[in-house]
Amino acid sequence: MSEIPGPAYRIHTPRLVIRCWNPVDAPLLKTAIDESVDHLRPWMPWAYNEPEDLQKKIDRLRSFRGKFDLGQDFVYGIFNKDETRVLGGTGLHTRIGEGAREIGYWIHKDYTNQGLATEVSAALTKVAFEIDGVERVEIHCDAENVRSAAVPRKLGYTHDATLRKRVRAHDGTLRDAMIWSLLRQDYPSSPAAAVQIEAFDAIGRPIPLKPVLP
Repeated sequence: MSEIPGPAYRIHTPRLVIRCWNPVDAPLLKTAIDESVDHLRPWMPWAYNEPEDLQKKIDRLRSFRGKFDLGQDFVYGIFNKDETRVLGGTGLHTRIGEGAREIGYWIHKDYTNQGLATEVSAALTKVAFEIDGVERVEIHCDAENVRSAAVPRKLGYTHDATLRKRVRAHDGTLRDAMIWSLLRQDYPSSPAAAVQIEAFDAIGRPIPLKPVLP
């Protein structure tokens, strides 16, 4: 049988389903964001545009799916195991250049402090290196967001820099941004390499992982 290439449309972790958004997910996404908007606003400038109506959510998810299918950007929803509730959102973003991915994430307010952001980021780190074959993965976060910064630290990422006055907040002020990275050469010894996941393509076929040798 020929090798099944990425991207990974669906990823299973011990507690979660991480998968490409579909427009039919719009009601679940709207509920999750509406319930979490006050929790998200200090760190996610887009949350100040919430709540959005359902049609805007449908249009947004159509855009996410289109870019995913074209290989332009890879935005995922985070679901519970039976996919009846959205627990957050994440992505393997291409905006930092060729051969690299940037992981972003947000978690529903009722599911914080349970290690879900770490579980998600570990899974996407593994996908980036073992399926997408990238050379570098980065995580960026507000320098004051202590919980978010703990995620790359736990997964063996290196704090490369804190860039002063680099990210514009919703009120126009500039805030410091932390840049964390994990290189392909350092990935095999990182905690992310040890996580157990299953990945599937657009029609549900399992995608074989390619372990990175030290």
